[in-house]
Amino acid sequence: MSPTYARIRAEVLRLVALIPEGKFTTYGSIAVHMNVVARHVATVLSRLTDEESKSLPWHRVVSADARISPNMDAKLAARQKRLLKAEGLKIDREGFIQDADAHFHVVGVRRNIRWSEVE
Repeated sequence: MSPTYARIRAEVLRLVALIPEGKFTTYGSIAVHMNVVARHVATVLSRLTDEESKSLPWHRVVSADARISPNMDAKLAARQKRLLKAEGLKIDREGFIQDADAHFHVVGVRRNIRWSEVE
């Protein structure tokens, strides 16, 4: 793992851990805050260890349209839906979070980070 990826990964995990119960955010919202692309965030979350998956609220991160990713493995998507519903979010048949504005967690403003630079 490159030092840059390790730093990005650590920050994604930190930010996901801060999403409150009953709220969600998007891959893109985290990415904008970090000054990376949403694919970086999705890649980090798709490669969680079993231990990280059990302790981190990864299920609170969804696609830009407030939808459980239709590209996700069906069993994992069903698990994400179940976990979000258990936190009080309503999700329709297509995987869209209902009343999304009321449940959206704002990660923060864009940070001016250059991930490849050594601090």
